[in-house]
Amino acid sequence: MATDAQLLEWLCRMGDNALVLGHRMSEWCGHAPVLEEDIALANTALDLIGQTQLWLGLAAEVEGAGRDADALAYRRDVMDFRNLLLVEQPNRDFGHTMMRQFLFDAWHIEMLRALKGHEHEQISAIAEKSLKEVTYHAERSADTVIALGDGTEESHTRMQAALDRLWPYVGEMFLSDDVDRAVCDPAPLREAFDARINAVLAEATLTRPDSDFAHKGGKTGVRHTEHLGHMLAVMQFLPRAYPDAQW
Repeated sequence: MATDAQLLEWLCRMGDNALVLGHRMSEWCGHAPVLEEDIALANTALDLIGQTQLWLGLAAEVEGAGRDADALAYRRDVMDFRNLLLVEQPNRDFGHTMMRQFLFDAWHIEMLRALKGHEHEQISAIAEKSLKEVTYHAERSADTVIALGDGTEESHTRMQAALDRLWPYVGEMFLSDDVDRAVCDPAPLREAFDARINAVLAEATLTRPDSDFAHKGGKTGVRHTEHLGHMLAVMQFLPRAYPDAQW
């Protein structure tokens, strides 16, 4: 059974993953290669921000310090965020964005499936609701990786480069500590993740890197702040400049 402190930490991890990736995806709004992709990426971002509201809203309840989801999202400093390093990586190009999404989706869908039967009723409910959205995300990102990987010579080269650049961040998703083990240990999810990844990469004619280096990020408080710090500066400008503003 997790303590309140462990539960708060874990909920922030889940909420921060969705928040940071949601804002990364939102950066494509008005800039995607075609209108259909612009709408699809924006909808993915909205789904993730909605999930953020649920995870951080529950975190605020557990904390019981008078903060809400918005305060947790917009009034923490960069070192207080607990997201995976993968989700904060810059978009670079469309292929890189979709490879990042694919790798996260493959982890995310297995995590939510595991959480559906969690003894904590609110965690189980959030997981069940989110899983409906993430199932679509995972299907779409996998299809896009296959289409681009097995597409033209240029698209194949770009997708392989994206995979090579992002793969070192995969290991962190399966590191576990006392907090994870008290709520939901990600380590046992690796087998299902690998099966999903391997099947898609084979169809996409992409070569999986030999090994992944387990970056130490949000779970240890040791993180690179360059990418996340710049993004948060933009994301948090309005609520920090006008902290009591109401619509």
